[in-house]
Amino acid sequence: MKVAIVHDWLVAPGGAEKVLEQIIACFPDADLFSLVDFLEDRRPLGGKPVRTSFIQRLPFAQRRYRAYLPLMPLAIEQFDLSIYDLVITSSYAVAKGVLVGPDQTHVSYVHSPMRYAWDLQHQYLREAKLTRGPRSWAARMLLHYLRGWDSHSANGVDRLIANSHFVARRMMKTYRRDAAVIPPPVDVHKFEMRAQKEDFYLTASRMVPYKRIDLIVEAFTATPHRKLVVIGDGPEMAAIRAKAGPNVSILGYQPFTVLRDHMQRARAFVFAAEEDFGIVALEAQACGTPVIAFGKGGALETVVPIGEAHPTGLHFARQTVVSVLDAIDRFERQREQITPSACRANAERFSAAVFRRAFMCEVTRTIAAAVERPRVATERIEHEFSAEDLAWPGERVQENLWGR
Repeated sequence: MKVAIVHDWLVAPGGAEKVLEQIIACFPDADLFSLVDFLEDRRPLGGKPVRTSFIQRLPFAQRRYRAYLPLMPLAIEQFDLSIYDLVITSSYAVAKGVLVGPDQTHVSYVHSPMRYAWDLQHQYLREAKLTRGPRSWAARMLLHYLRGWDSHSANGVDRLIANSHFVARRMMKTYRRDAAVIPPPVDVHKFEMRAQKEDFYLTASRMVPYKRIDLIVEAFTATPHRKLVVIGDGPEMAAIRAKAGPNVSILGYQPFTVLRDHMQRARAFVFAAEEDFGIVALEAQACGTPVIAFGKGGALETVVPIGEAHPTGLHFARQTVVSVLDAIDRFERQREQITPSACRANAERFSAAVFRRAFMCEVTRTIAAAVERPRVATERIEHEFSAEDLAWPGERVQENLWGR
């Protein structure tokens, strides 16, 4: 069968691109589509060429592609996928809105519905300083339009797959559809476990508001006897540096080898964001490092708290400095209950091989159901209706007329 894989945009490597890499590994002969392609690291694509939309050729698209969000629903609908038997979309924005026919099977791996258009609209408007004025109302009108389009586009998907139970609940709210849950892959083979830990904590993330790196930095600054290392860069860097005390080392962007080294040596990894899944928390566990995480979203599914069998960390209840410090105090009192081997074993449940098997099983079931559905419908019709009932009404009219 001919297979097409559609991804929202290819700009920088991230969690969605790790999922895409494994989907391509499942279907190495598939054709690949994306709204734009400016990805420098081509390894996740397996050397595949990418067919892009008209947005690729618009002015400043490489740096300002997000500014073309109003055009993205239109752009994704222009991909002609009519020759493909199976269409797989990797979607966190508009990819699942591709147009498919009744004889095509469409499976969509949804990293999340568009958060900025749904439950997090007000937070995004505040962070973008779009709470008042004409620009605010223009943004609200756009998000209103996107909500309607996003909800409607889910009707063209045969099988929705969520990356966590948290996202599956969000999809039920937005699309009124059940979704299978297949967690994203963690490349555990790139991370080696280290049992001996050193006297510092670690957090690593892109520095954007919802990651709440500022909260972690404030908590450690308030307890100068504890050491914190921060890895990452982003628009919040200057504000976070201003809050950091002398016990907080902000390293900025670092290559993978440096990040992995710190993950292996850290006493614990601190994670304060409400994430849809949060692969980085599992990467830390693959190094045998416990995780102290905000107890909402995907972290509830990836971090096994103290008190349960084979714990790998603990959760804190609120995104406040007091709650973070309370969690760190509890961790330091009870950390002997967490073993590096338990952390590693938990991470291995989310390996790339496990993802590929689960994904292929779900796609296979969806294709089988699509093939079976017309046959079952035909058999039901033949069973419940007589040949006379199934005749074209015009034939019965003619018979009645000739009979008279």
